[in-house]
Amino acid sequence: MKKVLSIVAVAALSAAFVSCGPSKEEIEAKEKAKADSIAAVAQAQADSLAKVAEAEAAAAAEATAKAAADSTRMADSVAAASKGGKKH
Repeated sequence: MKKVLSIVAVAALSAAFVSCGPSKEEIEAKEKAKADSIAAVAQAQADSLAKVAEAEAAAAAEATAKAAADSTRMADSVAAASKGGKKH
């Protein structure tokens, strides 16, 4: 009799552990949430990289414009000096 009760008790505990686990829908929902989170992080990273590239392009354009302005100013200064004008 004790053997039968032990077997029944083990079967009941096993059934309780199995039934308390997450359902298939819950597992799928967790996996979908994880995938969505990874996609959101990847999108944020891509946006961040695009913003950095845009800032670098703007800085390069500004540096090019400044170099052109400096070059023009220097050329004007040299031209004025060669004509006997006032030096800057």
